[in-house]
Amino acid sequence: MMASISELIGTQPILALFLVIGLGYAVGQIRILDFSLGVGAVLFVGLFIGAIAPKLQVAGPLGLVGLIMFLYAIGILYGQQFFEGLTGPGRIYNLLATGAVIAGLLVALGLGAVFQVSLGHTLGIFAGSMVSTAALQAAIDTIGNRDPSIGYSVTYPFGVIGPILCLYFMTRRVRPVFPPMPVRFHIGEVTVERLPSAGATLGAVMAILPDGVQIASVRQEHRNRFPDPELELRAGDALLIASDRAAAVDEVAQALGYVDRGRLAKDRGDITYQRFFVSRSAVTGVKLARLPLPPDMPIRILHVRRYDMDLLASPDLMLELGDRVGVLVAPDAVDAARAHFGDALKAAADFSYVSVGLGMVLGVLLGLIPIPVPGVGTVTLGIGGGPLIVALILGRLRRTRSLSWVMPLPANIVLRNLGLTLFLATVGINSGQAFVTTVAQTGPAMLLIGMAALLTTMAVVLIVGFYMLKIPFDDLLGVASGATGNPAILAYAGRTAPTDRPDICYAMIFPSMTIVKVFSVQIIGLLFFRV
Repeated sequence: MMASISELIGTQPILALFLVIGLGYAVGQIRILDFSLGVGAVLFVGLFIGAIAPKLQVAGPLGLVGLIMFLYAIGILYGQQFFEGLTGPGRIYNLLATGAVIAGLLVALGLGAVFQVSLGHTLGIFAGSMVSTAALQAAIDTIGNRDPSIGYSVTYPFGVIGPILCLYFMTRRVRPVFPPMPVRFHIGEVTVERLPSAGATLGAVMAILPDGVQIASVRQEHRNRFPDPELELRAGDALLIASDRAAAVDEVAQALGYVDRGRLAKDRGDITYQRFFVSRSAVTGVKLARLPLPPDMPIRILHVRRYDMDLLASPDLMLELGDRVGVLVAPDAVDAARAHFGDALKAAADFSYVSVGLGMVLGVLLGLIPIPVPGVGTVTLGIGGGPLIVALILGRLRRTRSLSWVMPLPANIVLRNLGLTLFLATVGINSGQAFVTTVAQTGPAMLLIGMAALLTTMAVVLIVGFYMLKIPFDDLLGVASGATGNPAILAYAGRTAPTDRPDICYAMIFPSMTIVKVFSVQIIGLLFFRV
């Protein structure tokens, strides 16, 4: 029976690939003490299938295509935060993470020499302890065989659970107190008692408001109306205030009158609130101050929900496909407003295949450019670095004329998870036989090396970052997650610190550390393997 199954799988690589993906995700959902392998389980199921089916090989560039999809989606998503991280405290964070990663690599190389583990296996051990698929591919390309995938698979599980344990014990030790997560959109209703002068217009009042405060609507003579700068205000009128600061509502109330919750919101006879998906490309890529709206249609954009946050509708903000806009609109104009924005749910999972295709082409071309390194030789960014760097740049640009480079978050998640799944499944299947043989001989030594490399990296980040550099703990959690790399570590950090700082700092660190790992692996391979 087993021989028949092995024969069937060994002669049907497509069947085997989808079997690995399906079983891998099922295994990845198994939780033990709040730990699960997640998408990483695809690699281990692939190794198992590859081991029981010796003839099985997934030929062609399918795995590399998956890796490019994964890295490109990561770069597009985090491009803006990455470049912001190159200034201010982000530079210190990146230097700290770089030092920690290099220290981990040196420990892996030193122990690899002590235990007489081959360089290919050692580089894979380092890539696995850092759960870096890009570094794994760079090691495979540099060494010229699949030895790195063996070391990677041995140390990958500890590369996921090790940082989580380190963060757990560090949090227990320092017992940090976190500030509440900031909210970037606030509204309030203020009844006017005092005016700058008798007969003051709405425009005059708007001119003295604090920065970042907008007047979304006005209630006068028992009716809500859209703001008109020429409207003359009187005591007893009410204003709907929108701001990116909670304190701004109280500041306006102190200057003009008092907070009067619900006064405008309870009456929707003249103005109602609606939310629409942005699915028409014609309304994207244009600053809200210049956004074309249908003529003679009373409408005002109040806020924009992007990803998991609400943004104030500032004049410089641009809409993107998949955004949800909260608007104030006349009841009889709701259908026209919906048609103007599109309001199609599919926009949340849609993107421009033109921009993705061009971006990946540019990334692959950049990865082919030889970069001379004095005393070492010539290195390239390769498949692991070129697409990532191009995607970071395009993610920072966001749009070039009519071409949008970004994609909605749901589409981004699908693209990167599918790409990573294809890569891990292919690597696992093609390395199954070698994995069994190698682990039986040197598995414990490999695991020890990976543990030492990872713990060194985490110790440098946490101890130096917290005790010497005095980095805020929620920032430090993001730096540690970005240095080690796996999204499961970031998810744990997010549960530990209920702020947005772990996500922001992860975005600053993860792309640059991916590049550092790729270059480090290539340079070490050129120095010691090809001598």
